Amino acid sequence: MKVGELGEFALIDKIRTILPAAGPGVLVGIGDDVAVLTMDEGRAGAGGRVWLATCDVQVEGSHFLRDSIEPRDLGHKVLAVNLSDVASAGGTPRFALVSLGLPKDLEVSFVEGLYEGLREEAARFGVEVVGGNISSVRHGLFIDLFLLGEAERNEVVLRSGAKPGDRILVTGSLGDAAAGVALLLDPGLLAAASPSVRDYATLAARRRDRPEPRVREGRIIGAAKLASAMIDLSDGLAGDLGHVFERSLVSARIFAERLPVARENRELSLASKGDEWHFALHGGEDYELLFTCPPGSATTLATSIREATGTPVADIGEITEAGGPAELVLPDGKVVGLGGGGWDHFAGSKTGGKR
Repeated sequence: MKVGELGEFALIDKIRTILPAAGPGVLVGIGDDVAVLTMDEGRAGAGGRVWLATCDVQVEGSHFLRDSIEPRDLGHKVLAVNLSDVASAGGTPRFALVSLGLPKDLEVSFVEGLYEGLREEAARFGVEVVGGNISSVRHGLFIDLFLLGEAERNEVVLRSGAKPGDRILVTGSLGDAAAGVALLLDPGLLAAASPSVRDYATLAARRRDRPEPRVREGRIIGAAKLASAMIDLSDGLAGDLGHVFERSLVSARIFAERLPVARENRELSLASKGDEWHFALHGGEDYELLFTCPPGSATTLATSIREATGTPVADIGEITEAGGPAELVLPDGKVVGLGGGGWDHFAGSKTGGKR
């Protein structure tokens, strides 16, 4: 069987069965946004500080088109997508290592611009780039970044704690990056669009090329100790919620009219996909934080985040019992299935999410 036939997430599950069971220093291994590792195996209980480890790769042709993104923006993005993972656990990012696969004909100025963006993003969040590796490749280029963060053990938020009755909240806005990708691949979408959509296209392109990791917001959520589960939205709300379902053994009911989606985004989504909610639910690369909490804590958390960071927070639905279908309640009251998952790199379709 080929990996393309098996699919990305079935392949991850197969790899997991080959590896030995996690050792005493591993509190959380494969299956969450970050691995959680003890700093001292003698303090592996609820107290003390822990390391948060994650890595993510940006591959030409899969994650970006070299001719369509500025090297500086790509440098920002390659770190931002990893920062988002640490943010989703409530942690503080600390150290990064970068591996590059570069074709021999790549201009040195591209690498210089890449590292200028990387340096700027690292400075914003107090991250030190402490090493890495460079190799030549025959086709395309890739940037693979490993990030190490830290947190108090009792402030780490995972995917696995959501409970029926919990509220579902999300930071920022949804679907903008997906709109930016759609406009990049099909500029003709703007031809029949309203003037406000043409103005919105600039914002969508920025969200696509230079996402904003919600590190401060994640720290507030972790420190408050009120959230039951959290994940960053890298592969689309529907797909990433699916990972919460898998780890927490729950389902959900989402209300479309509560989704923080720009009207212009809905117009583009309808024109591109025939569904005004598609970009918000399935588009991916928003890098917002989705988190759950008991109903009595939702207002407190949302207010704390807004007051400290200016980032809006929307209450979009509720966690329901496992076994029931994940539902999307449309503005007219019609209930439909929430649908599918995130991007599978080998299947080339929305079938799961990042692990």
